Amino acid sequence: MSLTIDLRSNGDRPEPTSTAAGMTARKVSAWFGNHKVLDRVSLEMQAGQVTALIGPSGCGKSTFLRILNRMHELVPGAALAGSVALDGVDIYHDAPSATDTRRRVGMVFQKPNPFPAMSIADNVLAGLKLSGLRVRDREERQQIVVSSLTRAGLWNEVKNRLVSPGGSLSGGQQQRLCIARALAVQPQVLLLDEPCSALDPTSTRRVEETIAEISHQVTIVIVTHNMQQAQRVSDDCAFFLAGEGQPGYIVESGPTETLFSNPSDSRTADYVQGKFG
Repeated sequence: MSLTIDLRSNGDRPEPTSTAAGMTARKVSAWFGNHKVLDRVSLEMQAGQVTALIGPSGCGKSTFLRILNRMHELVPGAALAGSVALDGVDIYHDAPSATDTRRRVGMVFQKPNPFPAMSIADNVLAGLKLSGLRVRDREERQQIVVSSLTRAGLWNEVKNRLVSPGGSLSGGQQQRLCIARALAVQPQVLLLDEPCSALDPTSTRRVEETIAEISHQVTIVIVTHNMQQAQRVSDDCAFFLAGEGQPGYIVESGPTETLFSNPSDSRTADYVQGKFG
């Protein structure tokens, strides 16, 4: 699969309409074998907003993120209780399939993972193939590449080298390419698992700008250990904690400004002020 983009008319293409949908977790518990890692986690993730999951390492944030798009069940011995709804539909009991859920709830991981030998354009289109979606013609593929790279804040940097391999990009560009690949299938929710932890400050800023630019079109849930980043990018925040040998749970959640300026639990105050974690 190879694609040459006509650069002459890309400015005329309309912006994609909002597809954002809310998610609701109710009393979610999770296990790996006999080891319980989450205990009765409930959280509302509002449509078209950014929800940040914060807390020390090992308290179940990334596990919770994977539960939101049914990746948890791919782990041998993994188990789950409770419910997760996307736009009011239980994704484990009422959704058409796990594949459909993973198309509607995309994910970008901590380490950028483009296909290194595949061209930049084909990396974007690979998201469609992986989701089992068919594209009618070459013009539609072209529009998807331009739109996805533009939404990910990468188009101007790569528009003249779309046939270059994805592995030739910088780390920050590779992460935005992965975001573009996820956006290509028009997800309703985008999950970001510490997307900036391996990036330099300049690349981190650009990814954060991308989050701000797309958050009105797609609901975003981000795991981050960077308290300043959580404050900068999120509308709402959930603080996870786990005791020694105990499963993770949510201490409190709510508007980010409130959680950082006037938390209701002293443990939250201590964490956001950097006293532990």
